[in-house]
Amino acid sequence: MANHKSALKRHKQSLKRAERNRSVRTRAKNAVKAVRAAVLANDAPQAEAAFARATSVLDKSAGKGAMHRRKAARKISRLARALNSIGREA
Repeated sequence: MANHKSALKRHKQSLKRAERNRSVRTRAKNAVKAVRAAVLANDAPQAEAAFARATSVLDKSAGKGAMHRRKAARKISRLARALNSIGREA
């Protein structure tokens, strides 16, 4: 543990940010899971709604720095490909 006052403050700040980032990443993972579940169930309307929510959540998490912007873009791209695959199979 740190001994200097400034180092103690930085440590407290890092713990706060880690907690905030953890909740943001969890929300993003749950949004992605919702889209994948709807795609597996071949439920196009529900998948589209979940995709819209997931896109928003992923963009926000990238904006807050909890996730790299390219990682968020990659996840959105893969979800979009999965969503588009529903229409071709039916």
